[in-house]
Amino acid sequence: MRNLRIIFATLLSAACGVALAQPLPSGPSGYKPKEAAFGKHFMVAAANPLAVEAGRAVIARGGSAVDAAVAVQMVLNVVEPEASGIGGGAFILHWSAREKRLRVYDGRETAPAEATPDLFLDAAGRPMPFFDAVVGGRSVGTPGLLAVLALAHQHHGKREWGELFEPAIELADRGFPVSPRLAILLERERFLANDPNARRLYYREDGKPRSEGEVIRNPELATTFRTIAMQGPSAFYTGEIARDIVRAVRTHPTNPGYLSLADLAGYRPVERKPVCGRYRGNRICGMPPPSSGGIAVLQILGILENFPMASVAPQSLMAAHLFSEAGRLAYADRDLYVADSDFVAVPMRGMIDPAYLAKRAELIHLTESLGRAAPGVPPGAARPSPAGSPERISTSHFSIVDAEGDAVAMTTTIEYAFGSRIMVRGFLLNNQLTDFSFAPEEAGRVVANRVEPGKRPRSSMAPTLVFDRSGALKYVLGSPGGSLIINYVAQTLVALLDWEYSAQKAVSVGHFGSRNGPTELERGTEAAGLARGLGLLGHDVYVMDMTSGLHAVERVPGGWRGAADPRREGSAAGG
Repeated sequence: MRNLRIIFATLLSAACGVALAQPLPSGPSGYKPKEAAFGKHFMVAAANPLAVEAGRAVIARGGSAVDAAVAVQMVLNVVEPEASGIGGGAFILHWSAREKRLRVYDGRETAPAEATPDLFLDAAGRPMPFFDAVVGGRSVGTPGLLAVLALAHQHHGKREWGELFEPAIELADRGFPVSPRLAILLERERFLANDPNARRLYYREDGKPRSEGEVIRNPELATTFRTIAMQGPSAFYTGEIARDIVRAVRTHPTNPGYLSLADLAGYRPVERKPVCGRYRGNRICGMPPPSSGGIAVLQILGILENFPMASVAPQSLMAAHLFSEAGRLAYADRDLYVADSDFVAVPMRGMIDPAYLAKRAELIHLTESLGRAAPGVPPGAARPSPAGSPERISTSHFSIVDAEGDAVAMTTTIEYAFGSRIMVRGFLLNNQLTDFSFAPEEAGRVVANRVEPGKRPRSSMAPTLVFDRSGALKYVLGSPGGSLIINYVAQTLVALLDWEYSAQKAVSVGHFGSRNGPTELERGTEAAGLARGLGLLGHDVYVMDMTSGLHAVERVPGGWRGAADPRREGSAAGG
């Protein structure tokens, strides 16, 4: 029936001059195309070639996927400081090929014990302007990155902890050239130079930011890494480093925060159960709350399961319409129900229940947009107030498969670009607390994602593993991009599983989707050419930049193939 309705809608649209099913060329213009990498035994795909090489070298010496993840992350802290680092947090999915076991590690930051629900309200009780909240100590949560990496390394590491810091220490000591992306972000940045430590590192004496190709040395970070390499993560969470972090947060000159030594010493990563579902016979697994990413990706796919997407021309108007409508429905549920499940009852099973998603799919009209979708009532749901937060575009993701077939999908962040703009001992601190809802109540009801002591703010990060019908690992992927991450990952999965794109082609296509607002199309891509047709279907269209940073690994005959998003500076390498 769906096939017949789509054929009818296609004929109808042709009569109206709307090319619903005409396929478009794919890929963003203005970016240099990238070639996929092949590795017979292992593969690393990450946001910077120096980080990729560090991970590749670790595996080549007999290291595990987690060993490589530690090395990759530390190098990213040096060369991509705006996105992630030890001052932030991460989510890790780990697959053990020998045990056939998937484990999920939550290293999300937590709110300080002194934080209150009105943390981001001004003196009049109104939500603060975003940057007034971000810049300074108020936005800093307890960093979880080192703790979660240490936990994963304890379970899955093969090489010594300290050895994994060596590539990053060498780069920080001898220096690295400013990448094009870092140069652009520094040029646009308004607040970072106000921090004296960051100003000395990233700006010249005349106050201008460092240019592309200039070499930056970060000996302070090298010293910090040496201490953590020798003494372990406890050197970060207690002692002099911890005291410096707390001092910087609590004595910020314009916006002090509440992080304490007790918060740092008491931080613990959490091992959680993955959230998994089926799509076209494949098993898709992702991150559960406090991330909304895993649930929302599965909701989009579960809704699209009710449409023959393989019969819809890739990158066509019909594809964009259906995908955007599914996104509206998923984001509507996300915004209402998802927050830290240690504090809020999240109806995870009900939200991804196939019968519930089939009912949601019935709301989609093939020739007319829903507009703004209302949340549904999944089985087991209560009805808290919407949990909105201004989650912004930053973060990094890497995908790794080692020589044993074990895999890591890790999404890592300090939240907004350059985080809180506070630099301590060579690294930047996060502004993760601004991922909470600024308003603790709405229409007289408590908001699910409000600030509470010890709580983890909601995220959209969506590290993802895909297994085929036999249970074999098929894809490892994820992306940065704030709340856009969900659409980036879901669209990539449709391209891989419905349209049978290669991983490199799938991460390169022009983006489209909706976060239950306007239908967003990627500027500079063929997807932007769908604007008129979507408008005729009732979509409110917004053409915008979408700098995803998808990094994927796919199983292919004879080995693994790695793919890096052409929108960023990443690469892939195997062996």
